[in-house]
Amino acid sequence: MASLQSLLLFPGPSGCSIPRARTAFVPTTRVSEVSNGVGAIRKGGLVVSRPLAVRGVDEPRVSNGDRKNEKPIIVIDNYDSFTYNLCQYMGELGANFEVYRNDELTVEELKRKCPRGILISPGPGTPQDSGISLQTVLELGPSIPLFGVCMGLQCIGEAFGGKVVRSPFGVVHGKHSLVYYDESLGDTLFSSLPNPFTAGRYHSLVIEKDTFPSDVLEITAWTEDGLIMAARHKKYPHIQGVQFHPESIITTEGKRMVNNFVKSIETLEYSIPKP
Repeated sequence: MASLQSLLLFPGPSGCSIPRARTAFVPTTRVSEVSNGVGAIRKGGLVVSRPLAVRGVDEPRVSNGDRKNEKPIIVIDNYDSFTYNLCQYMGELGANFEVYRNDELTVEELKRKCPRGILISPGPGTPQDSGISLQTVLELGPSIPLFGVCMGLQCIGEAFGGKVVRSPFGVVHGKHSLVYYDESLGDTLFSSLPNPFTAGRYHSLVIEKDTFPSDVLEITAWTEDGLIMAARHKKYPHIQGVQFHPESIITTEGKRMVNNFVKSIETLEYSIPKP
């Protein structure tokens, strides 16, 4: 059997390496209960159990690595109930992941888990209330695919010099909005999606457009009234996030966005030659 070293593709944080994704697998069963395709989230981390939901024809199951060599996608839960819906999508897509609250482990402990991807969830408050999220963006983002949702996007913006402010249009909760994206950017979270698409928004804060750090980040999606709805890093485009909620039933293409994120992890792994 090939050694772990022979499967490694590119370095992660603190000398970790990310294993090549090879074949589909059934996620582990180290959970206390499973309902509707996702394990019950508990303190101390979660590993999704066997996904139960049937995917759609246009939602291919993500191909994942040999179970012994597979590293998880780590979900940082910013104490938000929407996190569970994101996990539901991840489980249905066959992704192996673990969930930790934003104050449940340190960034150094997170590095030692050698995740192949990171998802930063929505949450109440501002990026300053997000535990390890900001530091995670800065320290792990350059080497690991990272997807920020709602406050997760705000963490990306603030981490790289942006300013998070109150939306000039006030609080929105469950608002339908048309979101437009830049098709010229190539592969993004929105690849193969209609343009525009309908998104569900639940927020009062946004990344300020006037002070947007355009030397480091680029805006990838926006509303008709010009609010920033998505952005990514210019040098490290695998650091990306959205202001709306892809897991909301209002967001018609949300599951495909999550699938695009999970597939992008494999794309990055396969793009780097074997040593």
